[in-house]
Amino acid sequence: MKSTFTRRSTTFFLTVGIAILPGIRAQEAPSTGIPYPPPPFEGKIGKTYKESEPAWPKIPTAAKDAPNVLIILLDDVGFGQTSTFGGLIPTPNLDKLASEGLRYNRFHTTAICGPSRAALLTGRNHHQAGNGFLMEWATGFPSYTTMIPKTTATVAEVLKDNGYTTWWFGKNHNTPDWETGPTGPFDRWPTGLGFDYFYGFNAGETHQFYPVVFENTTAAEPDKTPEQGYHFMTDMTDRAIAKMRYGKSVAPEKPFFMYFAPGAMHAPHHVTKEWRDKFKGKFDMGWEKYREVVYQNQLKMGVIPPDTKLTPRPEWVPAWDTLSAEQKKLYCALFENYAGFFSFADHEVGRLLDAVKELPDAENTLILYLVGDNGASSEGGPDGTLDEIRSLNGINSTIEENLAGLDKLGGPETEPHYPVGWAWAGNTPFQWVKQVASHLGGSRNPMVVSWPAKIKHDDKPRDCFLHLVDVMPTILEVAHVEMPEVVDGIKQLPLAGKSFLGSFTDASFKGRDEQYFEILSNRSIYSGGWKANAQHTLPWRQDLAPGNWDKDKWELYNLNEDFSEAENLAEKMPDKLAEMKAKFDAAAEKYDVYPLDDRGAARLFEPKPPPPGSDPKATSFIYYPGAVRLAENAAPPMKNRSWTLTAKIDAQGVKTQGVILGFGGVAAGISAYVKDGVPVFAYNYFEKETRVKGNKTLPEGEATLEFDFVYAGGGLGKAADLVIKLDGEEIGRGKCEQTVAGRFGIDTFGIGEDTGQPVVPDYQTPFKFTGGIEKVVIDVK
Repeated sequence: MKSTFTRRSTTFFLTVGIAILPGIRAQEAPSTGIPYPPPPFEGKIGKTYKESEPAWPKIPTAAKDAPNVLIILLDDVGFGQTSTFGGLIPTPNLDKLASEGLRYNRFHTTAICGPSRAALLTGRNHHQAGNGFLMEWATGFPSYTTMIPKTTATVAEVLKDNGYTTWWFGKNHNTPDWETGPTGPFDRWPTGLGFDYFYGFNAGETHQFYPVVFENTTAAEPDKTPEQGYHFMTDMTDRAIAKMRYGKSVAPEKPFFMYFAPGAMHAPHHVTKEWRDKFKGKFDMGWEKYREVVYQNQLKMGVIPPDTKLTPRPEWVPAWDTLSAEQKKLYCALFENYAGFFSFADHEVGRLLDAVKELPDAENTLILYLVGDNGASSEGGPDGTLDEIRSLNGINSTIEENLAGLDKLGGPETEPHYPVGWAWAGNTPFQWVKQVASHLGGSRNPMVVSWPAKIKHDDKPRDCFLHLVDVMPTILEVAHVEMPEVVDGIKQLPLAGKSFLGSFTDASFKGRDEQYFEILSNRSIYSGGWKANAQHTLPWRQDLAPGNWDKDKWELYNLNEDFSEAENLAEKMPDKLAEMKAKFDAAAEKYDVYPLDDRGAARLFEPKPPPPGSDPKATSFIYYPGAVRLAENAAPPMKNRSWTLTAKIDAQGVKTQGVILGFGGVAAGISAYVKDGVPVFAYNYFEKETRVKGNKTLPEGEATLEFDFVYAGGGLGKAADLVIKLDGEEIGRGKCEQTVAGRFGIDTFGIGEDTGQPVVPDYQTPFKFTGGIEKVVIDVK
């Protein structure tokens, strides 16, 4: 039985006009749009209640056998990392789930996180969902605004009004950050995209010890410190389990749709020493040997076909035996840290899976475990880093800098990421890495599916060619729900994917016949078993934009005979390659891929919309205490220019303590604060701190503090003088030799306290200002 009942409608109808629920009158002609008009009153109304008969309006109810649906989506995971698919990082809970269900070895993502998530949630290709790339790199072209359009309603929107409870936990990289402030708009937050409840973060990543977390649309602060054992992965898992149990306690007959998307395994790779030490020395063999061992595991396990070739080491990955002892020490430590984080994440997901098994309808719970939204990430650069925000700004750390901080590895003071070589190894047996949508190393991710009521375990992986856009149609089919043609009066784009429900019982299920891929001009087209690829940019070189798209060297592979893209047939079959290139162009036109844009870090500096309702020409900004957790792009424009912060305060002399402005975090940022009555102006340039202290103590009573940022000009990221004034008198001056040109990272702007990560280690967050703050004015020049 299928229903077309969706958002906020008050009745169900079959397409033949028969009422689905008893007591609900059918219309003569069914509606293909939602919401429906209210149904006519079924009771009787007389002059008084004595001559009247009440009748309650029916509410949406899911089909009798509609399952609970749980999507688990990890971040930045390579095909060859988990033990479930032959990798050397033990994932026993994923192994267990696979032993109860099915593994899929030809499932595909977009090759980067935000676009992958848009495709997953909407069932449309990422460009048509406005997410051609990431929100921080957004541009004003329709496919690249990162503003999910009303023409692409999400799976949660459809399920919610078909009787499902809908919850989102973890990462949300699909709300433009200029819309993540306190005034919204909130229609592109999870709660505006069909989810009843959201607990997570609005960014590509978050600090696991100091996360920027929201509950629905309100900032939420962790209930304990890292020293007390706080970790976001545990926090979100606890809340997901509690929400699921409570929901089933109140309404055991109501199915749920849970989207569980932890920040793991995206950088920063944060984990305790206990978990990291389990992998001490486990990867000393180096990345070539890692790939060889994993490749053999994959063959023995049947994860890959027996004729699969292991693709060779590319020139952009150095041979392990050419590395110095210092390089090997650093590279192994960074990957051991990642493995520890992964093992910990698997443990936490295992707690969630165990809780599912305790539900009254556990057997009727469909679990789709997507092991990565793209391939393993090379964004740590050639040497890896303990400060990946620095890398994303196009500034690579040195071996010496990283080695000097190894004692802090994985802890709150670091934001670690492993080097390029381990990303290549993690994508065994494929070429390339995350962002490189042209090749399977960027876009092929494992998937495990379990549904005890319907799926019998099969050791042999399903090898149907699938894509993220196929997930939504599958969920709608298992829920017995049709996709409406109109949502809230807006005609919907058709779903790009097709259901793979048939693969649950049919091992010969073939999957989709065609799919395009494009990220940062790395592009590919799959059609009828053939795949043509054009690799264009380097993920670890955000400062590099090659241009010259017409000079890209296209490759051609027959995936029916070449699982790993090991044999390039372009020179042997030029006609076939030309045919495939024409197919890509047709798909690119159909799904709004153009214009191609290969700029990396340069797009960070492209003008973004201001928070809706704000004045885009404003040069003066007024804030009051309590203005906290404002996203970086929604904060005043304080980079690459001069500005003055003026704070009218009520001081307490030497007893005055606390932050007046905190902007950024442990990677980079600005803090204007008072310690023991002395004003301090601090600038953190990727852990290179400039700290200017005033030479006077604050008085008792009213005072005016000024913090002047005097920018040298002459380009981006140049030097600046930091000046402190008390009641108009200069009391401190210093020089910051370099400033951040792009973004401070994964923390926020706040007045009166430093929420989240501390900008400098001079205080513990939130370090609230103990005096009174009348207001803070920031004038930019």
